[in-house]
Amino acid sequence: SQAADITAFGAHLVPVGEDQLPMVEQTRDIVRTFNRLYGKTLIEPKVLLSKFARLPGTDGAAKMSKSVGNVINLSDSAAIVRKKVMSMYTDPTRIHASDPGHVAGNPVFTYLDAFGTDARAIADLKTRYEQGKVGDVEVKTYLAEALNTFLDPIRARRAEFGKDRAGVLKLLHEGTDRGRTVAAETLTNVKKAMGIRYW
Repeated sequence: SQAADITAFGAHLVPVGEDQLPMVEQTRDIVRTFNRLYGKTLIEPKVLLSKFARLPGTDGAAKMSKSVGNVINLSDSAAIVRKKVMSMYTDPTRIHASDPGHVAGNPVFTYLDAFGTDARAIADLKTRYEQGKVGDVEVKTYLAEALNTFLDPIRARRAEFGKDRAGVLKLLHEGTDRGRTVAAETLTNVKKAMGIRYW
């Protein structure tokens, strides 16, 4: 069904997380096989991964999971983001702020690399962290500010849409109608290529 979702709309690029790579590769195999058997009909999609294909959970787990509750939601308020960041897993070997810390594998620094905009300031925090010259609170405070700066425009847009339920429903209906048209055209082309279009 995921392969159908991709191919029905002629997707050239599929933005996915690292864990979805096998699904896209399976879609590519299906498309290649179909096109080999019936002629070039479907578009073979490519994967679009960001520099950070996977973010760890706030608890240090390998992956964020809504069911586990180790996520930062796009809908979280600035206060909730700050609270979640301040309770984030860091370096369990570091007992005191003056202890040298580990940057590698530390979710706080992974998030800073992904969402921070001042590379020089982040590099300075990393150096001081490894030397035991900055505490977790300062680093987390910096991260909370960076995340909230990133999320502020998203929150504003969400609030704007939240005031116009009828407008949102209209957009959804229009998008669904456009999607049906595109998917129907793809299905027609597939049936034609396979020689099973009888009308």
